[in-house]
Amino acid sequence: MTFNTRYTTLLLFIGDIVIFFATLWLTLLVRYQTLPSEVLFNTHITEFLPLFVLWALVFYMAGLYGKRIVFFKTKLFGVILGVQLTNIILAALYFFFTPGIDLQPKTNLFLYLVISLGFILVWRLSIFPQVTRPTTREQAALIASGPDASLLVREVNENVRYRLSFAFSVSPQTLVDDFEQFVTRLSQEGISVLVVDASDDALRPFLPRLYELAFVHPRYPLLDFHHVYEEVFDRVPLSVLEYDWFLKNVPTGGSFLYPFAKRTIDIVGGVLMGVITVVLTPFIALLMRLEGKGPVFIAQDRIGQYGKRVTSYKFRSMRVNKAASSEWTTEEKRDNPITKVGNFLRRTSLDEFPQFINILNGELSLIGPRNDVEGLGKRLGEALPYYHVRYIVKPGITGWAQINQQYEQGNISPQSIEETKVRLAYDFYYIKNRSLALDIVIALKTVKRMLFRVSSW
Repeated sequence: MTFNTRYTTLLLFIGDIVIFFATLWLTLLVRYQTLPSEVLFNTHITEFLPLFVLWALVFYMAGLYGKRIVFFKTKLFGVILGVQLTNIILAALYFFFTPGIDLQPKTNLFLYLVISLGFILVWRLSIFPQVTRPTTREQAALIASGPDASLLVREVNENVRYRLSFAFSVSPQTLVDDFEQFVTRLSQEGISVLVVDASDDALRPFLPRLYELAFVHPRYPLLDFHHVYEEVFDRVPLSVLEYDWFLKNVPTGGSFLYPFAKRTIDIVGGVLMGVITVVLTPFIALLMRLEGKGPVFIAQDRIGQYGKRVTSYKFRSMRVNKAASSEWTTEEKRDNPITKVGNFLRRTSLDEFPQFINILNGELSLIGPRNDVEGLGKRLGEALPYYHVRYIVKPGITGWAQINQQYEQGNISPQSIEETKVRLAYDFYYIKNRSLALDIVIALKTVKRMLFRVSSW
């Protein structure tokens, strides 16, 4: 049957309530190292019940019971994390300032919030999508044109994990030529969702009529094409990159909290990388010497934030320390191959660890768009419009593109202009959506990627 919004909301709510109660029982089990007695559990239920109601209300206000979560889930982790942080504050205020509460729940509350966060993430991100997978998907019509539109249709229609499929797509010009025929086809095809590229100039005169279909006669919920594309591919469609996109989406300021938290994490991570580098350097130097001559470390002039030159330090992984040229070539790779030790360092990402110096100096971040060697960066800036705008944020050791993009067999970085275009689309997605929650996702997936490279040998 077609996906039912009321059923979804009810199921989500019931699942959340079950988790609230189950987490409390598990918290008492962990805290007291024995099965909770009925009296102990009921006592805690009495004190926690008003908090459960308050938390459910916070979930509702955060949009965690809305229909849009059926289609868009990439921001769900960040929303849940933010909601749980809010719940921590509310719980602290409730238990420590509400008169008549006899419990001393500091340890219990901490355990509860940690366990419930894990349960909610598993429930929302893994279990719920499986148990609510519809037998038929929402039928959508796409009003857009170009290669990005074709790519979206192919990806969505060929993958059953998406809760909608495109029954047909039309170009904006086709809609302009015969709008009534388009409306008739919507009814004939059983369309329930419209995905529209509202930025197309040809479509602008007809937007009022489309909005009437969506809002005045709400038979066809309206989704933005670029939003759907980003949610499906986790990157920005390059066709949307015009000057006004940057004015709307590139951050020029922001709160103090995120930069402070990010810098704190960078310092902690940089110190850990420094310790690992100091411990491993003698062993890596010995292995390099056994394989041949050459320095242990290399220094490269790379592009930093706002185009500033940064001298980056790495373990040498190729036979000769030779900076990348301004051209894409294969001869250099043959003449200057990766060493056996270098191959291990690259696969484990240990070659990047000496950059702890750059991180502690504030020149690099642990997470951000990967920066280029100067010669290569100049070449890419000439070939790709808006390429250097990616340096508006501090470059990182790892980033959104590095955990998402698939390269040609045997490559661990872009080796062509086309691959770099895709990387750029991921970089702009990160710049637009960057947050502490997204950085946590990138960090966790980076660790997973490092372990996968090692285990795949």
